[in-house]
Amino acid sequence: MSTFTVVTQQHPDRAVITVCGEMDLETCPELAQAASVIALDSKPLYLDLSGVSFMDSSGLNLLLLLHQRLRGEGSRLALTGLQPHVVRLLQVTGTYALFSADIPTVVGADAALTV
Repeated sequence: MSTFTVVTQQHPDRAVITVCGEMDLETCPELAQAASVIALDSKPLYLDLSGVSFMDSSGLNLLLLLHQRLRGEGSRLALTGLQPHVVRLLQVTGTYALFSADIPTVVGADAALTV
């Protein structure tokens, strides 16, 4: 099993949570806790998933719950650093379109899927 880390940062225009390791049933509660206590004040939440080595249905479920919660709070979720296996999971489950509804025009490391 790999080490799982969650690092939160506050910026004037957004909050960022950087995730490293496997997003699964065992580790998702830690990410959910970090997302629940970070102050957004209607700013978007960026999830940097560039360090995610594996994601199962628990990780996908957490993304969907975060999306729904943030929409309800008048905010949005931006996924950054998507690895091919995460993109594939989103495509196979039919959720990629949900997470790519408002893709910014920024290219490169700052590009994000925003919902």
